[in-house]
Amino acid sequence: MKPELLLSRIRIVLCRPSHPGNIGAAARAMKTMGLSDLRLVTPKQFPDPEADTRATGAVDLLERAKVTETLADALQGTVLAVALSARRRDLGPPVGTPRATVARLLAAAADGEVALVFGNETSGLANEEVLQCQAAVTIPTNPEFSSLNLGAAVQLLCYECRMAAFAGAAPLAGDGATPFASPPATHDEVEGFYGHLEAVMTATGFFNPQQPGRLLPKLRRLFGRAGLEKDEVNILRGILSATQKPTGHGRKD
Repeated sequence: MKPELLLSRIRIVLCRPSHPGNIGAAARAMKTMGLSDLRLVTPKQFPDPEADTRATGAVDLLERAKVTETLADALQGTVLAVALSARRRDLGPPVGTPRATVARLLAAAADGEVALVFGNETSGLANEEVLQCQAAVTIPTNPEFSSLNLGAAVQLLCYECRMAAFAGAAPLAGDGATPFASPPATHDEVEGFYGHLEAVMTATGFFNPQQPGRLLPKLRRLFGRAGLEKDEVNILRGILSATQKPTGHGRKD
């Protein structure tokens, strides 16, 4: 199944969010990772201008967000719901790590709609809300400072969803840009560079062919480790040529 389709089947459910800015931040976090289905359970203030401001380019997600009175309504039709829990509870599903739990979530998304459920900024999810989910996840934060903003928590789990959907090889923004890398240099090109380098080192007195030592093998190992590209060989030979005959292209004070 295409990764984009899997991501489209993930609902982000915010239960009783108290700050409209966090709703906007969550929408932005979702859109940057390719998720688009936002559900809000009895938000304190929504719609709200501050939510639009914090969304920064993801206002369309806010406009399509579905507001419900209960978590049950928000989860209707899902085949798996995962609750974000900052602590272990006596009742409820076992708590897993983000990566392992998201892998399970994506596997279920192949069969239908799924949900990641986040609680109120202050009190988190109530026990009754956690019990409506079939799995739980906790973010392993610093024990000495475990407070995590709602928008940041949504961003982290949406990122894990994207990485899992694309099997860790999600396309990068700007893939249509001119590639920075060039093709690998051929054997002949690399050998031409080594010959050029040896000639310049000999001419400048840095290398004595009568007492070669281990200089040339060490240089071969150095550049072999780098895996030279065509452009890089051209640059290096250009530097060597400038040593033999200054080009006048250098920086002038």
